[in-house]
Amino acid sequence: MEVFDFLRWAVYLLIFLFGLGIMVVMYMYLVDVTQTRHAVRRNYPVIGRFRYLFEQLGEFFRQYFFAMDREEMPFNRAERSWVYRTAKNEDNTVAFGSTRRLNAIGEVLFMNSPFPLQAHEGSAVAPLEIGAGRAKLPYLAPSLFNISGMSYGAISRPAVLALSRGAHEAGIWMNTGEGGLSPYHREGGCDLVYQIGTAKYGVRDEQGDLSDDKLRELAQYETLRMFEIKLSQGAKPGKGGILPGRKVTSEIAAIRGISVGEDSRSPNAHLDIQSVEDLLKMIGRVRSITGRPVGFKAVLGGHLWLRELLETIHRLGIDSAPDFITIDSADGGTGAAPQSLMDYVGLPLRESLPIAVDLLNEYGLRQEIRIIASGKLITPGSIAWALCMGADFVSSARGFMFALGCIQALQCNRDTCPTGITTHNPRLQHGLVPNDKARRVAHYARNMVQEVQTIAHSCGAKEARELRRTHARLVMQNSLSAPLDELYPVVETRPEYMSAASG
Repeated sequence: MEVFDFLRWAVYLLIFLFGLGIMVVMYMYLVDVTQTRHAVRRNYPVIGRFRYLFEQLGEFFRQYFFAMDREEMPFNRAERSWVYRTAKNEDNTVAFGSTRRLNAIGEVLFMNSPFPLQAHEGSAVAPLEIGAGRAKLPYLAPSLFNISGMSYGAISRPAVLALSRGAHEAGIWMNTGEGGLSPYHREGGCDLVYQIGTAKYGVRDEQGDLSDDKLRELAQYETLRMFEIKLSQGAKPGKGGILPGRKVTSEIAAIRGISVGEDSRSPNAHLDIQSVEDLLKMIGRVRSITGRPVGFKAVLGGHLWLRELLETIHRLGIDSAPDFITIDSADGGTGAAPQSLMDYVGLPLRESLPIAVDLLNEYGLRQEIRIIASGKLITPGSIAWALCMGADFVSSARGFMFALGCIQALQCNRDTCPTGITTHNPRLQHGLVPNDKARRVAHYARNMVQEVQTIAHSCGAKEARELRRTHARLVMQNSLSAPLDELYPVVETRPEYMSAASG
């Protein structure tokens, strides 16, 4: 009898749920046919709503089921998988041939030597000094591959901790990004590069202007090795940084010097830098107060301003020169940015890096000013290419995000990052354990340098910084390659600037 009672009530429940479902569908139908904002839902009530679900599921299915290994953007599965394996210190060999199209336009091919160097014949990548002769405390940078700017606020506390600890373990520097210096940057003990953005976060006074007193306070930190003035970045050249108000906690507001819960928008330019003379003046000011090497970061559009900058350095004297220039690519992208800027504005690194290097050669300043290449450089081939083109260092943001576990969910600007990297939701941050991810950061940095060294040795170079344009070729429109040194001939120093080159 009890069984029949149970079945009877189960039937009643099903009837009730069915009736409730019918009522919900009827309500949705009435809402859809009467609303005027969405044509698809008005013409196809109820079923038109599935469109939004399919759009969201489409990203998931394309990534894991339908897209080939080399098809996705901005990074494909083959690139991400390489970083994941490298960060976990797993075997990184592959079988049965490359899935990379070696005849695709724009691909770089490295020229192996008939007599490649053995591992014991090569040498370790030597440290390189930045700021010698101008800064009181020049920086002997130990690694050629480092962490690019990602602000605390844009990325989470456990992400910053993991990056800082991993950078210390690997012996590389970490750029703070424009969001200021947090306790979590310092906790790991790594070398730090302080980025000064257009809003002067962390070094601003009450009026938002650069504060000498704040600079002196920062100079007390021994691990703070350099300062970088950000003119523009690849994600949004010509527009300031954007941190949504939902990410502006009380702690982040205190670090930046802004209001809690309000959107943090930087100006699109430094209000006190309106010319190359202003830029050099700012560099000199920060360097004299802190004693640290100072440079700037920029996405190149036109290059005439850079030529004007170098001419002004010769007019004012070599002591006015920046200690380094970070060339960012227009296809950078860790920050939230308007798609119109990401898609259309600025030069990609493939064009801008050789322009900058050749101009420095032309003006005899190549040995005085270090070049840091940044922007979508996450694999050994891209790093080796940058070194061939003349970069002294390479910095990466998204590569280290993948090392932390980023799955390219494309939710960096929504505070819903499923891996806890770009969210301040405690539940989502819980999955990112700093100590575990720090080891992956260190593995990725070390293995990257080792892989680039492998390419260099194959080309007959003793170490990675000996790679030159003669060591690589670029696939052209006819699917055949041409030597980089013919496509980008090395520019000789103009006679009137020979003294700077020799000095």
